[in-house]
Amino acid sequence: MADKQEINKSFKYIVRVANVDLPGEKAIRFALTNIKGVGINFADVVCILAGIDKTIKAGNLSDEQVIKLNEFVNNPQKNGVPTWFLNRRKNFETGENNHILTGKLQFVIENDIKRLKKIKTFRGVRHQKKLPLRGQRTRSNFRKSKGKVIGVKKKGKTER
Repeated sequence: MADKQEINKSFKYIVRVANVDLPGEKAIRFALTNIKGVGINFADVVCILAGIDKTIKAGNLSDEQVIKLNEFVNNPQKNGVPTWFLNRRKNFETGENNHILTGKLQFVIENDIKRLKKIKTFRGVRHQKKLPLRGQRTRSNFRKSKGKVIGVKKKGKTER
């Protein structure tokens, strides 16, 4: 009974990792997915490399574990995450491998799309026309880019 009260006293309802508030009630592997740029597989790898049980609730982590987790999420390649696991390999400007998080991720994606439009690549042209990029058929899908649906009138019987 005393153990439950001690756990409840040290339980944090909000844990801050990578400048994002994570819910303390969720398991840490699922709570980490609230950070933009971190998926379930990346969260699993970070937990394994940091030596943290992935099933533990985020609110039950100690301060040292939170600091360690923060370091692994912010600098994954320095802490042993393989290069192929990063979300920004061979950056266009620098040629480096990075893992981008939160607001910077959206900014980088928008700049990539603007660059594709500017140099008029196939993908850039498809983005401009708001059409699918990856080879999907457009005959029956993607109605939002085609406008309103116009029905066909049936031939009426003409009376004499």
